[in-house]
Amino acid sequence: MTFSILAGAADGVTGNPSWAMLAYLIAGVFFILALRGLSSPATSRAGNRNGVIGMLIAVATTLITHDIANIVEIAIAIFLGGIIGVTVARKIAMTSMPELVAGFHSLVGLAAVVVGLAAWLDPASFGITDANDQILLVSRIELGLGIAIGAITFSGSVIAFLKLSGKMSGSPILLPARHIINLGTLTAILAMIGIYAVSPDGGAGEGYLIIAVTVLAFLIGFLLIIPIGGADMPVVVSMLNSYSGWAAAAMGFTLGNSAMIITGALVGSSGAILSYIMCKAMNRSFISVIAGGFGAEDSGGASGEPREQRPYKQGSAEDAAFMLEQAEKVIIIPGYGMAVAQAQHVLREMSDVLEEKGIEVKFAIHPVAGRMPGHMNVLLAEASVDYDKVFELEDINSEFATADVAFIIGANDVVNPAAKTDKSSPIYGMPVFDVDKAKQVFFIKRSMGGVGYAGVDNDVFYMNQTVMLLSDAKKMVEEIVKALD
Repeated sequence: MTFSILAGAADGVTGNPSWAMLAYLIAGVFFILALRGLSSPATSRAGNRNGVIGMLIAVATTLITHDIANIVEIAIAIFLGGIIGVTVARKIAMTSMPELVAGFHSLVGLAAVVVGLAAWLDPASFGITDANDQILLVSRIELGLGIAIGAITFSGSVIAFLKLSGKMSGSPILLPARHIINLGTLTAILAMIGIYAVSPDGGAGEGYLIIAVTVLAFLIGFLLIIPIGGADMPVVVSMLNSYSGWAAAAMGFTLGNSAMIITGALVGSSGAILSYIMCKAMNRSFISVIAGGFGAEDSGGASGEPREQRPYKQGSAEDAAFMLEQAEKVIIIPGYGMAVAQAQHVLREMSDVLEEKGIEVKFAIHPVAGRMPGHMNVLLAEASVDYDKVFELEDINSEFATADVAFIIGANDVVNPAAKTDKSSPIYGMPVFDVDKAKQVFFIKRSMGGVGYAGVDNDVFYMNQTVMLLSDAKKMVEEIVKALD
């Protein structure tokens, strides 16, 4: 997407020949096929390939059909960007993938802001002026909206990156009168874009309007994301993905680049649809999340409060292995702790051993397990877990009543019954797995001192059928596999 923004910067200068429009249409088809492929782990590789092919067609077409001022500089920029992208992709750990995605979203937003400001400073070079060398009315609206959406995407993604990487608390930061501040700021941004659009010749005040829109948009991006808690962060990542698409689409209209419009619209709409689906799965209000935690309780959450010391049962790898061998049906619930420990491969090995002993094994994936949509699916696919063994919450939740063992590894919030019983909890209303209905529960976590990302204690720790396995997830599963062998 960023390449599309940068490569389209001269699109309005010479116009597009008919074959170029056909090439952009073909690129759009590949982007649609990419989204279709990425909807399932089984076809995700093909989806990625289609996305790469589509972007290559779009960038190559733009470079060929436009009078680029310095093609050497463009080539060097693409080469350096490609090297950085490949290096980061090869070295990044799966546990850091969510913040990497948020970081990439911020770059897309920043690129939209830079291109928008460049078009404002030198509109003639972008072909968006009239006979009097004034920026066209429609271009003023597109330019202002593109800068605003891009700035919101950038600053919001920075906050998401800080929260996801642990450099900033995942708990909601609730400012006094935050809804009034947010609505007032958004209204001011739209009003200034409107004033700028109808200004006859801009004048001295034009510069102040664009700068003010940019600054306020950066500010509202921060304000919209800081009130959103850790349990909702996967929705935030999806939402920011949507914002980045709309920012690119707005710049596509400004630059007259069909590929950017198509790509931006696809990314924006698919991100919005995914956000809505995830909100429905979490019993969250879509408007609530995109409005920056609108309606959230100012005093919700138990993070930072002293926890009551309650009795619990602690077991060993040998205890878990013995009970697993006696089971007929085991449901494994992975979470972010599995990702941190990089335990997905040894977990698959454990499931293979159990299946060799005639035990039915299934994996239960919550829509918001991890730090981004599909995080657990990606990890299990990386470990070569068969797709037909992986089930979403609505497909497997009823099976816990017939399960002999619920094996929880690194998950917390997605199995916390407080979501169903405690109206003061920050995760109240979020559908969770009914692990309390299983005959036996094994819960792997590092220590009893930690809580989930939402910062609340979990009653599952203290149930009669729960045995806590306090250790590094990978080490514990390795010991269980040895005991099974």
